Amino acid sequence: MNLDYGPEYERFRAEVRDFLDRNGQLAPDSANRAARPSAEAVAWQNLLLEHGYTARTIPREYGGYGAEPDILKARIIAEEFARAGVPGGLSNQGISMLVPTLLELGTEEQKRRWIEPTLRGEVVWCQGYSEPGAGSDLASLRTSAREENGHFVINGQKIWTSTARVADMIFCLVRTESDAPKHAGISYLIFPMDLPGIEVRPLKTMTGHAEFNETFFTDVRVPVDQIVGLRGQGWFVANATLGHERGMLGDPDALENRLLALIRLMQGEQVGSARAIDNPVLRDRLIALQAEVAAMKYNGMRVLSGQIKGEPGGMPKLIVKLQSCELAHQISALAIDAMGEMGILYADSPRQREGGTWQWNYMFQLGLIIGGGTAQIQKCPSSEHLAQLAA
Repeated sequence: MNLDYGPEYERFRAEVRDFLDRNGQLAPDSANRAARPSAEAVAWQNLLLEHGYTARTIPREYGGYGAEPDILKARIIAEEFARAGVPGGLSNQGISMLVPTLLELGTEEQKRRWIEPTLRGEVVWCQGYSEPGAGSDLASLRTSAREENGHFVINGQKIWTSTARVADMIFCLVRTESDAPKHAGISYLIFPMDLPGIEVRPLKTMTGHAEFNETFFTDVRVPVDQIVGLRGQGWFVANATLGHERGMLGDPDALENRLLALIRLMQGEQVGSARAIDNPVLRDRLIALQAEVAAMKYNGMRVLSGQIKGEPGGMPKLIVKLQSCELAHQISALAIDAMGEMGILYADSPRQREGGTWQWNYMFQLGLIIGGGTAQIQKCPSSEHLAQLAA
């Protein structure tokens, strides 16, 4: 079996390596890439956009690089960035969830107005989906929008609104047809977060930080043309976004980067008189995780192949978020065990490893098994739910 990519792709790999050798030192810390990105992260994003190492297939007229889809080139970029230990482009709710939704379902004006500044990190978005009484059964949402003098007037509440405190904009599900069946009366609106009547309250999680928020809407006025798709058909648009959200949360490239970071940690940590990676119990766990991450990587290539061909995602797409989030948590768990007694340190202890990121990830990733569609729901979806997720 010949697994060589061939001369064309090896030349491309050399180009990517040369770029990383020359520019890798400009990449920001991963902590500066989340929520509202730092100036360094924005500069790095723009450099990657210029060279086609992020937003590679998004058309140039919308701020992307405009390349034709190529699975092997996408794989080479991911492999070389992981090999160099260099973060790729920004990944957030605007870039990874809203942008592909607008490309698929937005108007030309919406694409030209929002995609490029979102890709460049100039506009930060949050997602207004879940409510206190509408989580796994999202279509039960009650936040309402009545039409009045060319505006939707919104009242209600959202919860678990990631990045709401720093976001410029929100894509939000509201009920515009109160007398329609619950899946048919929803609309998908986009509007600024600084409008009068919007209140954001942070929610502190078990990480000790407030990654999520409650968001309240009181007579918030949004022009009726700030809608993606048709009025009352927001459930269809919402499911397109949910598919992209699961792809973001289950990103196999991010998973591989975490695995490589774990290997480096285990090569440096001591368990007794030997390296953690030489401990047979820990090494067996590492090898098992390595096999599962490899399986997820190639499943991701299968999903991408199907998307390029216009095929439905089916079961390979459905398992991405479920499996990746559980694997990410297991990787962090092994890192903590490999650190021994140092693995339980928290809250800025001077003996923390890597600033406590492994401990933080362990707690946060446990939440991601619930967020974005709980593992329990994804393991036993109804036939209707399967059809919606595969759409």
